[in-house]
Amino acid sequence: MSNALRIAVLPGDGIGLEVTPAALAVVDAALAAAGAPPLQQIPLSVGAQAFLDTGTDFSDEARRTCTEADAIFLGAMGLPAVRKADGTEIVPQIDLRFLLDLYAGVRPTRAIPGVPTPLADPRAATIDFALVRESTEGLFASLGKGYVEDDARAFDTQMITRAVTEKVSRFAFDLAERRAERPAGKSRPPKVTLIDKANVFVSFAFMRKVFDEVAATRTTAADRMYVDASTLSFLQRPWDFDVILTENMFGDILSDLAAGLIGGMGYAPSADIGDGHAVFQPAHGTAPDIMGTGKANPTAAILSGGLMLDWLGTRHQLPALLDAGHIIERAVDAAFATGRLRTAELGGTSGIREVTDGVLAAVRAGA
Repeated sequence: MSNALRIAVLPGDGIGLEVTPAALAVVDAALAAAGAPPLQQIPLSVGAQAFLDTGTDFSDEARRTCTEADAIFLGAMGLPAVRKADGTEIVPQIDLRFLLDLYAGVRPTRAIPGVPTPLADPRAATIDFALVRESTEGLFASLGKGYVEDDARAFDTQMITRAVTEKVSRFAFDLAERRAERPAGKSRPPKVTLIDKANVFVSFAFMRKVFDEVAATRTTAADRMYVDASTLSFLQRPWDFDVILTENMFGDILSDLAAGLIGGMGYAPSADIGDGHAVFQPAHGTAPDIMGTGKANPTAAILSGGLMLDWLGTRHQLPALLDAGHIIERAVDAAFATGRLRTAELGGTSGIREVTDGVLAAVRAGA
């Protein structure tokens, strides 16, 4: 590789400013351990504080840089008190999905050794699935287009299209097949489960029809489930899921429930992926109430950095980057498996410094 890959870095607001440097320090260490060159990081000021400072939350220059970058790493954005005239929060992270056509929101959910889960069943230690949330349509297609009529009725319209449903369905099957190739002990028969409300809404019935057409062309098993039933299954048998595909709003809700199964939002990485671009970020918010206290959990951001390396390595056919992504996952497991780390959301005192130092030590030890 003659030129370093360029990464647009958007720390954002609140604890995003704290977990982003921690995650990128681990990314740098993992790249070094894998013998891969460093990434060129391009910091950008985007988000609620940028809006307060400059009058714009997402400048044209920042948009151009994101469009031209090889990948985007985002910390967290938004502040509760900073809102638009219509009462909604500033959310450039959602703007990015539409700007770059990031139709596949990937939310990996994996139990980490040493991190307690709320489920007493010993099988909870084997939870390992990925939720794929279609990220540009569904109810979110009404973003900025909803309206209130005569102060009596409010409207937000859901949209499902064939083209995007076909693309995200193929993405989900490809992901399931790739997950099945993981190292021994982590592999399982691939399966894609569509979660919808096709028994009630025409848009979901159409989504299921298109999904079934794609499924008929694949050898990977396919299943379908209504969203209300899925919430029960998430609590009773989450270890049975492999890849889940669902609409935007359902995915927004179910991914938070999924995070609760593995310790909380501080352990939930995410990626928003399109055909040519991708954004990687922890699934949590900005948590301004704990900013500056050192209590923030950087694990989700660190694991999001691993997802970024895996995506870059696959896209550019760079095995060293794939190795670096695997190093991060193993290092997180090794750091928490010692039992010495317990983060604040689980009643402990391990914060940014302790977790980052623990993961970095594991990277350097060859975990």
